[in-house]
Amino acid sequence: MTGSLQALFNLSGRVAIVTGGSRGLGLQIAEALGEYGARLALVARKQQELDEAVRGLTDAGFEARGFAADLGNEGVPQGLVEQVLATFGRIDILVNNAGATWGARAEEYPVHGWEKVMRLNVSSAFFLTQAVARGAFLANGGGAVVNISSITALMGHHTGQIGTVAYNTSKGALLSMTRALAAEWGPHGIRVNALAPGYFPSKMTAATLEEHGERMIAQTPLGRLGGPEDLKGPALLLASDAGRHITGQYIVVDGGRSIV
Repeated sequence: MTGSLQALFNLSGRVAIVTGGSRGLGLQIAEALGEYGARLALVARKQQELDEAVRGLTDAGFEARGFAADLGNEGVPQGLVEQVLATFGRIDILVNNAGATWGARAEEYPVHGWEKVMRLNVSSAFFLTQAVARGAFLANGGGAVVNISSITALMGHHTGQIGTVAYNTSKGALLSMTRALAAEWGPHGIRVNALAPGYFPSKMTAATLEEHGERMIAQTPLGRLGGPEDLKGPALLLASDAGRHITGQYIVVDGGRSIV
């Protein structure tokens, strides 16, 4: 790459961990970071899906490795960081994308559903971020964290949809965690930001979109759902030196859905 602006986006030599990276939004973000030179450590629970994602990225000319891990289990984040460091020798970027949801009316919401969502969406994201900071960012004098929140952190859901109170709460907590870590770790050169996507077609949103997709599109100023390229630019900005003076912030990527 030539030119100062291109150099700001260049990630050559940097290593990025992308959780939930085997499909959906995580894979979309991994593609963007890989295209600009990052070496990719994809994390997901299912080995087969990881293998398929790594194969696709490798065929596209990117360097990628898969790490099968259930981040909801205690001790896994630290072990994962050690594996990535042993493989790549460094970590420069962390994308906390892995997440879960659970649908139920608030008055009927089960304890196990609440705990599952909060454990993966909030606790696991924090403890992986902590492990990456301890193992790499603090010693290296910097790093970039991109947390994947949601517009559900900013708004409720339509009364005709099934309730997702734990998911909404967890994604709001992720925004608060983003600000708290950005403030605390800023002096160490660690930037922490978030993306808040609207509705994108995915395995997680399939049932909701099948029932409510037309109404959601009608209520979105840009008149469409998120597409396979729509998170790439914002993610690249926050992960690269192009966003080096941005920390503690979130970017909403929802076609304007949350403003109406």
